Amino acid sequence: MPASLRELRQRRKSVMATKKITRAMELIASSRIIRAQQAAARTLPYTRELNRAVSAVATYSRADHPLTRPGGTPRRVAVLLVTSDRGMNGAYSSNVIKTVSQLRERFEEAGAEVTRYVVGRKGIGYYGYRGLSMAATWEGFSDAPTYDRAVEIAEQLLEDFLTPYEDGGVDEIWAVYTRMESMLTQVPRVRRVLPLEVVEGVHAVGEDTVLPLYEFEPSPEAVLDALLPLYVRSRIWFYLLQSAASQLASQQRAMKSATDNAQTLIERLTREANQARQSEITQEISEIVGGASALADLTEEAN
Repeated sequence: MPASLRELRQRRKSVMATKKITRAMELIASSRIIRAQQAAARTLPYTRELNRAVSAVATYSRADHPLTRPGGTPRRVAVLLVTSDRGMNGAYSSNVIKTVSQLRERFEEAGAEVTRYVVGRKGIGYYGYRGLSMAATWEGFSDAPTYDRAVEIAEQLLEDFLTPYEDGGVDEIWAVYTRMESMLTQVPRVRRVLPLEVVEGVHAVGEDTVLPLYEFEPSPEAVLDALLPLYVRSRIWFYLLQSAASQLASQQRAMKSATDNAQTLIERLTREANQARQSEITQEISEIVGGASALADLTEEAN
């Protein structure tokens, strides 16, 4: 058997094995996307009511609180970016890293120092390979985050935000995550986490525009001390859930593309193998016919 035909068959067998793997990963990602979307949707009622509570305290109490107090021009900015722990999900992590690079350039042009907080092995590996510093890292849960992890990240951010600048604290904290717009579209988003920006005079459609009367016990500052950490935790939790759903959607789309490409390559290798086999058969027939003709000529000469 010619080596070219043998190589073609080996390559086709290898591609077929790869296709089985990518197809399995596509199906797994498809089944997990639904659960990730449902988990993100379940957090919306709690987040919505918490937003209303924080807005009410911050707007109607006029309390001077460090988490809602405008900080002026930031001197040191912390950026939390959420990447993936695994590959084979297209440009999911690279889009987040690219967005962070653009955000960093904007802050550095304004004279602010940027500190990175990284979630996911891809982001950790990217900055670690280039020798860039990271204030804190978390890994191992990018596709299945838990609330405990969100609390851990939020506590680290709050601690550094409340630390004075001279002691290594930060003036602002921003988050870069990926929001799942649809199964085909996942867009990196940039959001300011701290200090909180409370917008006054915004009412939902159908709500009464009469301003309610509030009384805060024991004090507005004490209520903010209790509510704002919960708010930060809920935001980080929301970012992790959205990023997990986006990661799975990107993986599903990437694996589907890989499966389709593998099928196309298998069809091409099959045609090439058939052509090589046909050429081999034609050559064998030609050799047999030529040998038979030469034997007949020798027989005639002998007679």
